Amino acid sequence: MSIQLVIIVAYVAVLFGISFYAKRLAANGSTNFLFAGRKMGSGLVAVNVAGLAIGAASTIGVAEHAFSVGIAAGWYNAAWSAGALVMGLFAAAKYREMDCTTVPELFERYYDKNSRVIAVFGLVIIQMVITAMQYLAGGALLSSLLPEYFSFQGGMIASAVVFIGITLIGGLWSSGLSNIVSMILIYIGVLAGTFMSVSNQGGIAAIAAKLPANTDWFAPVGSLGLAMIVGWFAVMITQTISAQGPVQIACGAKDGKAARNGYLWGALMIFPIGFLCALMGMAAKVAYPGIKATMALPKIIMSLDPVLSGVTLAALWAADVSTACTLLLGAGTLFSQDIYKRFIAPGISESRYVVVNRLAILAIGLITLWFAFNAVGILRTLLIGLSLTTAFTVVFLFTMFAPGLCRKSSAFYTTLAGMLALAAWQVVPAVQIFAHPIYMEWFVCLGTFFLVAILDNEKIPAAAMASKGI
Repeated sequence: MSIQLVIIVAYVAVLFGISFYAKRLAANGSTNFLFAGRKMGSGLVAVNVAGLAIGAASTIGVAEHAFSVGIAAGWYNAAWSAGALVMGLFAAAKYREMDCTTVPELFERYYDKNSRVIAVFGLVIIQMVITAMQYLAGGALLSSLLPEYFSFQGGMIASAVVFIGITLIGGLWSSGLSNIVSMILIYIGVLAGTFMSVSNQGGIAAIAAKLPANTDWFAPVGSLGLAMIVGWFAVMITQTISAQGPVQIACGAKDGKAARNGYLWGALMIFPIGFLCALMGMAAKVAYPGIKATMALPKIIMSLDPVLSGVTLAALWAADVSTACTLLLGAGTLFSQDIYKRFIAPGISESRYVVVNRLAILAIGLITLWFAFNAVGILRTLLIGLSLTTAFTVVFLFTMFAPGLCRKSSAFYTTLAGMLALAAWQVVPAVQIFAHPIYMEWFVCLGTFFLVAILDNEKIPAAAMASKGI
C-alpha cells in the first residue's frame, strides 16, 4: 500500500471519527442536525465558510486555468473571498437574527407560497450541480493520483461514500467539526506543495524565465480579461448572499455577531489558496509543458516526496469533502423543510423529521452521483449555474433594505425571469451579448423587479416590513 493511500485512509478515518462524535451533538432534534443547534461561534462559522468555498474549482480548477493564463486564475478564490466579505458585512447577521432556515422560507414569509416553491426548485438545481462537480473532481483526483487503486468511476463512488456518510451521520455539526481538520490539512498541504513545487523549478524567477513568452503569466489580469474577472466577483458575491449553503452556515451561528465575524474571518482564509494553487499550475507548466491542463496539479503533486504528495493529495480531496458536505446538507434541508414539512407533513414529529432529513440527503446524494456519471461538461457550467442565484439575491436585498419597493409577486416573477433568462442563454446564442451570463441575469432580474413594482399595487405586508431587521 502506497504512503499516499495510507494518508488518505487515515484522513477518512479521522473524518468518520469526528462525525460519530458530532452525531451525539446532533441527536436532539432537527435544529441540532441541520443548524448545529444554532450554537456555532465565529471560528466554526469561519472554517465552514472557507470549507464551502475551497472546493474542486478553487484548487484543481484554478491550477488547471493557471496552466494556460497564469497567476490571474487565482482571482477565482479572491472573488469567493469578496463574496464572504459582503455576506459578513451586509447579510449574515440579518439571516441569523431573522431566525429563518432557508431562502424559500424567507420568500414565503414576506411574499407568497408560489415564491417559496419556485425558489426551492431553483436552489435545489444549483446545489445538485455544484455537488455533482465535487463528485467529478473527487473521481478525477483519486484516479489520476492513485490509478493503481481507483478508476475514475471508482474515485467518484469512493468520494460519494465519504461525502454522503459524513453528512448523514452528524449534519452541520459533523460538517463543521470536520472542516477544522480539513482546513488545517488544506493549508498545510497547499502551502507545502506550493513551496516545494516552486523550489523544485528553481524559484519564481526561474519559472518566469522558463514560461512561454506569448503570455504575461504574472500580470494581474493577464489574458483572462477584466470582464471575466469582474464576472467572477459578480457571481460569487451574488451566490454567497442567497445560496442555501452560505445561508445555512449563517443561520447556524450562535448570534448575529458570530455570523458576521465568522464570515469576515472566512474571507481571509479563502483569499490566498487560489494564488497558491495558481503557482503550482504554473510550476507544472514549466516541468511538464506537454501535458493536458487538467493534469497540471496531479502531475506536479506526484513529483513531490511521497509523504508530502500524500498530504497535498489529502488536502485537495479535503477541499472536495468540505464543500460537498455543506452542499448535500443544504439540498436536503431545502427538500425536507420547504417541500416535505411545508406541503406533505406539516405536523411531523421532530424525531421523524430528522429521519426524513437523512433520507433526503441520501436520496439527493445518490441522484447527484448519477448526474455526475452521466454529465458532460458540468465543470464548464458551474459559474453559469451559480448565476441563477441573482434572482434570490435581488429579492433578498430589496426585502432587507428597500421593502417599500417590494410587491407580493416580486419574488415569484423575478425568480422566474432569472430562470428563463439563463435558459435562453444556454439555447439561444443571439442573447449572448454580455461577457458573462451574470451580467444579463442582473439586468433581467433588476428590470423585472422594478417592472413588478410599477405594475403590481399589492405591497408586501406592513407587518413583514416592520419586523426585526427590516
